[in-house]
Amino acid sequence: LEPMWAQSDRRLFSALVGTLIALAWLALWVWGQSPYGRFLSHEELGQLDAILGGEYLTLVVLFGAGWTLMTIAMMLPTSLPLVTLFHTVVRGRPDRVRLVLLLVTGYLGLWALFGVVAHLADLGVHEIVEQSPWLEANAWIVGAALLALAGLYQFTPLKYHCLDKCRSPLGFIMEHWRGTHDQLQALRLGAHHAIFCIGCCWSLMLLMFAVGVGNIGWMLALGTVMAVEKNMPWGRQLSAPLGGVLLVWALYTFGSGLLG
Repeated sequence: LEPMWAQSDRRLFSALVGTLIALAWLALWVWGQSPYGRFLSHEELGQLDAILGGEYLTLVVLFGAGWTLMTIAMMLPTSLPLVTLFHTVVRGRPDRVRLVLLLVTGYLGLWALFGVVAHLADLGVHEIVEQSPWLEANAWIVGAALLALAGLYQFTPLKYHCLDKCRSPLGFIMEHWRGTHDQLQALRLGAHHAIFCIGCCWSLMLLMFAVGVGNIGWMLALGTVMAVEKNMPWGRQLSAPLGGVLLVWALYTFGSGLLG
């Protein structure tokens, strides 16, 4: 049986992580309701880039903060099995809190880097659209293409390879944790897991650029889908139907754009 002190420690840890996730959701909701909620929109950033020039760096920092909050709210819950298991593995060590924090830092750091790359790519797409009058008049094509990309990726071997890694947290820890060079290894463990998590979910997360980083409804929907995919026993079976739904949605968007 698990000792009482271990049960208490586990409950406290779960409560702290749950509080962090809840605060991220709350902060995004408050931010979205405030006059500064527009800074969560990538379209707003694209417009302000041309208008405000030198102040754009500040706006990118704001967008980065919003993206990081979104990652904590959406992606950290999907990786709770890994974080909880790692906490169990190191709970007898005096530096366990630091090691878990380094694991989470490595995980969120890679997702933040992905957000930067995705934002730069988004700016490139906006630049291409603005230089093409035809694309600017038919901007719906970008949304349809993004949906089609997300749908098609759901059927690729890379998607399933990364998903299988995410669905095996114990095997992942056993493969990457040796207990030597503890702090660096904990940071790298979180970053390695984030690589596979990004490989599994990047196309779905890009949909947030279409609906807005602060869109709580879409965050809940996509976050729930990704959590089910990665953690439920039958989650792997969800990937193909989800891909089909996204492809149908892309076709609908394409058809509506042509007819409209």
